[in-house]
This record gives sequence, C-alpha cells and structure tokens, in this order.
Amino acid sequence: MDFNMKKLASDAGIFFTRAVQFTEEKFGQAEKTELDANFENLLARADSTKNWTEKILRQTEVLLQPNPSARVEEFLYEKLDRKVPSRVTNGELLAQYMAEAASELGPTTPYGKTLVKVAEAEKRLGAAERDFIHTASINFLTPLRNFLEGDWKTISKERRLLQNRRLDLDACKARLKKAKAAEAKATLWNDEVDKAEQELRVAQTEFDRQAEVTRLLLEGISSTHVNHLRCLHEFVESQTTYYAQCYRHMLDLQKQLGRFPGTFVGTTEPASPPLSSTSPTTTAATMPVGPSVAGLGPPGEAALCLEEVAPPASGTRKARVLYDYEAADSSELALLADELITVYSLPGMDPDWLIGERGNKKGKVPVTYLELLS
Repeated sequence: MDFNMKKLASDAGIFFTRAVQFTEEKFGQAEKTELDANFENLLARADSTKNWTEKILRQTEVLLQPNPSARVEEFLYEKLDRKVPSRVTNGELLAQYMAEAASELGPTTPYGKTLVKVAEAEKRLGAAERDFIHTASINFLTPLRNFLEGDWKTISKERRLLQNRRLDLDACKARLKKAKAAEAKATLWNDEVDKAEQELRVAQTEFDRQAEVTRLLLEGISSTHVNHLRCLHEFVESQTTYYAQCYRHMLDLQKQLGRFPGTFVGTTEPASPPLSSTSPTTTAATMPVGPSVAGLGPPGEAALCLEEVAPPASGTRKARVLYDYEAADSSELALLADELITVYSLPGMDPDWLIGERGNKKGKVPVTYLELLS
C-alpha cells in the first residue's frame, strides 16, 4: 500500500514538473530541444493524414447513411460488437408503398400497371443500394477506421512518449548547466557534476531511441497512403457498379413505360429527356409536321405501317443517339449510342416518339434517347 502511494506521488511529481517545464518553454523561459526539419515534416504530414481521414470517413458515412439516428444506432451496435440489424432501404420502402397502392387502386388500370412496374424497378434500385453500402463499408470505411483506431493511436502514444523524453532531456540539460555554474563558484563537489552528466547521457539515449521509434512509425504513413489509395479505387469501382445498375434498371423501366398502351394519352408536353453532357437544341414538340398517316397513334395502340410513312417535304432533322435502344418490335428502329439518324414527326404520333431513318431502315424511336441537332 505504501509502495503504491509513493509511486502515485512520484508520478504526480513528474507530471507536475513536466507541466511546469512545458509552460516555461511556451513563454520562452526554458530551453527546448528542437527536432530536425525532416522530423517536423513527418509530424505535419501525419497530422494532416489523420485530420483528412477523419473528415473523409465521416462524410462517406453520411453519404452511405444520410439518417443521423441510423448512424448513431450503427455506431452503438459496432461498439457493443453486435451485428447491425438489416434495414429496409428507401427505394425498397417506396416499392412496397407503390405495390400496395396498385393492389388497392386496381392493378389492371393504366395507373396501377405503371405503379407495379415502377415498384419493381425501385425494389431493384434498393437492392443495388444495399449491395453498394455493404461493399463500400467493407472496402473503404473499415480500412479508414482501422487506421484511426489502430495505427494512429499507436503513433499518438509514441509521440507522447517522445514528448516526455524530450522534456526529461531538457530538464537534465538544465540541471547540468546549474551544476557547472555552481562548481565554478566552488559551491558543489565534482561528483554532483558527474551525476548530472550521467543523467544527461541516459536521458539523451532514451530520447534518441524514442525519436527513432516515432520516426519509423511516421514514415509508415506512406504505406498508409498506398493502402488508402487502393481502397479508394475499390470505392470508386463499387460506386461505378452501383450507378451502372441504377442506369440499367431505369432504362429498362423507361422502355416498359413507353410500351404501355394509353398510359400517356392526352399528354400535351413531351417527356423530359435524360441528362446529357450536351443539351438538345429543341424538343420534339417543335418539329415541323408532315402529311398525316392513317392509323398512326401512340406506340402500342396500332401497328405502324412503314410502307405508308414518307418523310415530309421539309422539316427532317438530324439527331444524335444518346443511348443504345433495343427495338421492341418491327415498328421500332434499334439505336446505337453516338450514331446519327434522320428524324421527323407525323400528325397523330405520341409526342414522346419520332420516326427515325437510317439508310433504308425506318421505325419509331423514343425522343428521350435522342439529341436533336440544329
């Protein structure tokens, strides 16, 4: 019991002495052993790595889980070393509501059919989102957390030890300086100076050893950057896969909705085209209209008689295809991204469609897949 009390008192005394010395250094009242420029650069680089890793980690968590309450819940489960319960994604929840609405409002009505189709697409989007979150968490967030909770804690611990060794070293330097000054005045025996010099040598050795250990850890930050670079590539890959899946699902949905008979009957404005790097100069609604063709209505309502369709005397335009499109039947024209075709509109056509020609082939094409050129 007495030994423990003495040790606590000794530790408290050392802590107080170091605190006083550190304060005196701040005010320029005590000398301080400076680290070399390369060491200072390593320290600054390590601090910068830690700070930006924390920011990137936190913002990625927000990207993957925007709900703050859900993030707190996941954090608590992780700290308790328990499995995070499976959570329904927003897309899956929306799909559930749409499916239930279709069931109640009538699954055979145009609106009900569309709800069912959109619900299926939203469900697939939700599943893709779940896979992306899982993959990104394992391949990107986990390595960042491991660095902050493992390597960085080790670096911080060794840096604190180095700081204490430096303070001890400077304290020994100060004691030796005082001993030599006292010896010059003949107020101390030579053995006091010898003792101070011995303490200084020991302190210098411990400082040098700790500085080398800390330097090696700080130089390891370069390896951390290499590891985080690999993880970043994997994160981008998983995000690319996710958005590609979303694009395919929505493209399929768009095709299905375009084939529903009568779904958009009465629409006076064409559907907004998908975003592209170059904005179309105009929409199909501004296309000049050619001669009428009997029996040509919205897609799916009546077969298109290609033999009876002729381009108007004026008003044809060139269009660049934005996305690949697979023709649903013989009345449609299959498209390949980036190819140029001739397009025109006819009376009675659904405003979301045009007649497209490529060589001796012609057929209906969806406006949203085109960029009309001037």
